[in-house]
Amino acid sequence: MPRDTSIKSILIIGSGPIIIGQACEFDYSGTQAARSLREEGIEVTLINSNPATIMTDPVTADHIYLKPLTVESIIEILEERQIDAVLPTMGGQTALNLAIETDKRGVWEKYGVRMIGVDINAIELTENREMFKKHVVAMGMEVAPSQIANSFLEGMEAAQKIGFPLVLRPSYTLGGTGGGFVHRKEDFEEALRRALNASPTHEVLVEKAVLGWKEFELELLRDDNDNVVIICTVENLDPMGIHTGDSITVAPAMTLSDRCYQQMRNDAMQMMRSLGNFAGGCNVQFAQNPVDEQLIPIEINPRVSRSSALASKATGYPIAKIAAKLAIGYTLDELKNQITKTTSAYFEPTLDYVIVKMPRWNFDKFHGSDHRLGLQMKSVGEVMAIGRTFLEALQKACQSQENGRMGLGADKKEWIRTEDIMQRLEEASDDRIYRLKDALRLGVPARTIKKLTHIDPWFTSQIKRLVKYEEQIIRFNVAEDLDYNFLKELKQVGYSDAQIAWLMRIKEEQVTKHRKKLGIRRTYKLVDTCAAEFEAQTPYYYSTFDDENESIPSDKKKIVVLGSGPNRIGQGIEFDYCCVHGLLAIKDAGYEAIMINCNPETVSTDFDVADKLYFEPIFWEHIEEILEHEQPEGVIVQLGGQTALKLAEKFHEKGIKIIGTSYESMDLAENRGAFSDLLKELDIPYPEYGAAEDADEALTIANRVTYPVLVRPSYVLGGQRMRIVINDEELERSVLGILKHMPDNKILIDQFLERAKEAEIDAICDGENVHIMGIMEHIEPAGIHSGDSSAVLPPYSLSENVIDQMKKYTEQLAFALKIKGLINIQFAIKDEKVYVIEANPRGSRTTPFIAKAYQQPYLKIATLVMLGTHKLTDFEMINELDGYAIKVPVFSFDKFPNVDKNLGPEMKSTGEAIRFIDDLSDPFFRELDRKRSMFLMR
Repeated sequence: MPRDTSIKSILIIGSGPIIIGQACEFDYSGTQAARSLREEGIEVTLINSNPATIMTDPVTADHIYLKPLTVESIIEILEERQIDAVLPTMGGQTALNLAIETDKRGVWEKYGVRMIGVDINAIELTENREMFKKHVVAMGMEVAPSQIANSFLEGMEAAQKIGFPLVLRPSYTLGGTGGGFVHRKEDFEEALRRALNASPTHEVLVEKAVLGWKEFELELLRDDNDNVVIICTVENLDPMGIHTGDSITVAPAMTLSDRCYQQMRNDAMQMMRSLGNFAGGCNVQFAQNPVDEQLIPIEINPRVSRSSALASKATGYPIAKIAAKLAIGYTLDELKNQITKTTSAYFEPTLDYVIVKMPRWNFDKFHGSDHRLGLQMKSVGEVMAIGRTFLEALQKACQSQENGRMGLGADKKEWIRTEDIMQRLEEASDDRIYRLKDALRLGVPARTIKKLTHIDPWFTSQIKRLVKYEEQIIRFNVAEDLDYNFLKELKQVGYSDAQIAWLMRIKEEQVTKHRKKLGIRRTYKLVDTCAAEFEAQTPYYYSTFDDENESIPSDKKKIVVLGSGPNRIGQGIEFDYCCVHGLLAIKDAGYEAIMINCNPETVSTDFDVADKLYFEPIFWEHIEEILEHEQPEGVIVQLGGQTALKLAEKFHEKGIKIIGTSYESMDLAENRGAFSDLLKELDIPYPEYGAAEDADEALTIANRVTYPVLVRPSYVLGGQRMRIVINDEELERSVLGILKHMPDNKILIDQFLERAKEAEIDAICDGENVHIMGIMEHIEPAGIHSGDSSAVLPPYSLSENVIDQMKKYTEQLAFALKIKGLINIQFAIKDEKVYVIEANPRGSRTTPFIAKAYQQPYLKIATLVMLGTHKLTDFEMINELDGYAIKVPVFSFDKFPNVDKNLGPEMKSTGEAIRFIDDLSDPFFRELDRKRSMFLMR
């Protein structure tokens, strides 16, 4: 049927700030949905409180409301705008919960707003554990024995009736919050209380645990004619018991029999069709008994999920875009396949490649946290890799992690103590896949590994192939000993040149030189949804070692943008925002825009944002071959955070042009000694400092600059391992900790300015002029990482004298560093004297916040300045704000109940929200200012 023409305006509810369990995948889905609806001439209004998103940008929706996600905010929007329908399925659990609460208060009915894409009954059915259980049983499906509990007494009775081990699943939560396994009776009471408190309805499903079963997910779409398609089947490498967000996942499913697959398809379709008024995307999770293939449905999510973004990037099928069109009445057969442009959207994608998703954890930020994985999600981000084989994709995923790994082992980080390895296998942690390989290398039988991990033997047998390869590699002494066939075979199973070199104890450059001499180079394949059955129109590529190359470079001048890799604390969605605007500006300037990134949650890796997308690791070997293939004019590293910036030295060494600020200037800003010398030359105050290579040198410096001192490793992200110490003993302990985990980093020791205020400036420089985008004053005092501080724009208590000093120093540094593009400078203020703490010659965490607050296209302007096509004088930029904008950090401490929650120089927040106030008498600001006073007292 054609679309519902009575719907002329739609409200999309976003997911709010990034937290563990709900990350930037919903920026991707919300952005795609908004663009899809606007294509149909529909007026799109969007509410979200996250300033770091593309979703909340004027390029995405007609009307943006950067407001708290509350019923009161919804009412305010409905009072101002004529809204015909609300789409709550693009903002994760937060959006669904808000839609339910708004409905219960009668708001939708009062303002005549229809809910599209799903209805309240469908949400209630899937979120209420008891209703869901009865529903699937009525359809003839099996479920694990379970009982609902709304009180402590009911929970205890359920446990006694069902027996251990048990799993607790609170209703209406995200990321498995409050849930978990309970193996022993003595642990149950505390776990039950935690689960009941986590559920907003004080409801918990007490269920018999199916530990060791396999887990699968299906991503589906359904239209109003009851047509259903399966977009992707995803297999969890880890068994039931580990949250799917913390599990390595693989698509297509590797170990699923045809009979079981067909049953899973049929059950998923039956479940989706039973949901009543539902048109859009859906995620269904199953558990499978590995012995007899018994299937049990675990849950169904009647919305775009975390896995939807992954499935979209894995298949090339834009789930959120199509789901939005289905929500306004279209049927699947009426819509076009967005990749081929010629075939129907009513089809199921075919994959002639394998994708592997690996989670990214940040346990190092949560000291004292339990690293063991379970039902409660703990990862902060993820990467996706594409290869022709499972092993190629798995090794590429390891190379994408941004944790110093060269692949799956063979990189000097292997473990050798069998006892430690066996413990890690039994108690799943963030490194279990590496320990599995270590166990095989040490000769642990596959049967023992299966018993300890419950991982399917097929995966173990594949990883054992790598062990066999390595036994062959170590027999060679020089690169030239590797013949064409063997070296190509190694590359086809994902080995990096660095891994091969490590195994042979030679230099990586020797392997690379020999490989290229033999003509073994990457070829690039299209992600086309149809295994090359139809011609694809969308340039979305991955690399492999095949004979045919499908990526043909154009004659246009090209610019490459390096992405920021997986989300983690200190580098999140804000850098994807920067990359997307950079790509759009490059296209506007007439260049071909090429994106390299490996994060499936992002808008920058959507199939139609760049002119050409390479879904590849931000890993030197992969990047170098793309640059050799495309021959761009240069590379932009300012937009991808510290990840991209760290590669600048490699580009400089290889003679690859860096667009914008030069490597020499970036290195000057990053090198603490050289930067301090520059500050001294410019007569700009800075804290006393020193750089040490060992503990003795650090002690000498600390006693010279006097305690307290700030200790940190050089070239790190998010204040990693940064500490404030007050004596020699603390300093020694901190330095030894840094040297243990980062032996190649210098140690920086800075005098810590006690009870100082902190502020920062973001600016753009074109070499001739400097434009200050925004001046932010931190509410927390110096010593709290800027990412964990609430920041007020414009400053609320700094004197004109201080602000003038900050502006002056910003201009001096921008010119002295020869900045061409973005710069962020952080200041400490004490007794009206301004000290420069550091300068970051790139887009910063606060860049999107300022752009949203002032409604200025700063990223577009900065990119055009980097390209040299425009000067700052070509733009009219007005920084005006009625009142104040406040950046508020958001934390996920609920996932780590035993960690140190005190804030300090090492960043711990996972996201941020924006709040606008009219004046400083606002209760929200007064509460934040009260916290500042408490910090100073402490």
